Amino acid sequence: MRSAASENVRTLPAAGSTAAEPQTNHWPRNPGMDLDLSWALDTRVNLSAGERRVATLPGRRTVKKDAQAAWLLKAVTCIDLTTLNGDDTTERVKRLCAKAMSPVRQDILDALGMGDRRITTGAVCVYHRFVAAAVEALQHSGIPVAAVSTGFPAGLTPHHLKVKEIEASVADGAKEIDIVITREHVLTGNWQALYEEMKDYRAACGSAHVKAILATGDLKTLRNVARASLVCMMAGADFIKTSTGKEGVNATLLVTLVMLRMIRAYEERTGFKVGYKPAGGISTAKDVLNYQFLMKDELGREWLEPDLFRIGASSLLADIERQLEHHVTGAYSAFNRHPIG
Repeated sequence: MRSAASENVRTLPAAGSTAAEPQTNHWPRNPGMDLDLSWALDTRVNLSAGERRVATLPGRRTVKKDAQAAWLLKAVTCIDLTTLNGDDTTERVKRLCAKAMSPVRQDILDALGMGDRRITTGAVCVYHRFVAAAVEALQHSGIPVAAVSTGFPAGLTPHHLKVKEIEASVADGAKEIDIVITREHVLTGNWQALYEEMKDYRAACGSAHVKAILATGDLKTLRNVARASLVCMMAGADFIKTSTGKEGVNATLLVTLVMLRMIRAYEERTGFKVGYKPAGGISTAKDVLNYQFLMKDELGREWLEPDLFRIGASSLLADIERQLEHHVTGAYSAFNRHPIG
């Protein structure tokens, strides 16, 4: 059976675009720029307009049936499949890596007409302790290992130790580093300190891409979120990311809108594309579709690929696989039939 979903994946979400397999566009890395404090401090956020924008999103954009299956397959390729628990073990990480290499069951892919396509998650995200094990488990898969670093999740360890942690993860084979900023710099308006900190992290990463976690739930205001986004991009962040997943409030569509507008402004000013990663609280297929719609509306088609869009998640994959099975069988299955690792 070759479903029309395979054709929808090829044209997701606009005619002429590519399949659900991970796509590497090799955009030039963001080199950063000198700190422009006037730009950051002049940035304002229209709260009521932003709230109206995200409130109307679910009603304005929707996809059904084959088209929805195509969007969800695309979302799978953008997931940073994550385990960041105190009881993580090497065996759990290996199982997670196995799931990252085969995130959707083969019978579901066959029913969708996608059985011959190689679909994987965007990356596997772990603590430094498990980087080497993940790199070994993912050998020859092409899936990068992302390491959380810089005293994740609080980011309050001494600065020189944060830099050493980055260097250690890169030495163990991590190709991406998710750093956490010092929230105090934002809350006290010490933008120079945030800029210098981010510059140090970028330098320590070397060729590894760096995602700056803003911990937006701790930053109190959307204005702080906007300014922190700009300063981190000025310092060379390859991605800006909402949350560690450990804060009381993690990714939201409103925070996402603000961060996407800053990414757009940065590209307009510098010509460099910066990626975006929402993390924490995105656990259902319905959730991720709204993020995808917002990404495409605000930034364009390029930001639906894993080199510019990642989703920090674990249970999300199980729900996407469950929705895809419902699409091809007409029946919902139990979550325990869709393990994530």
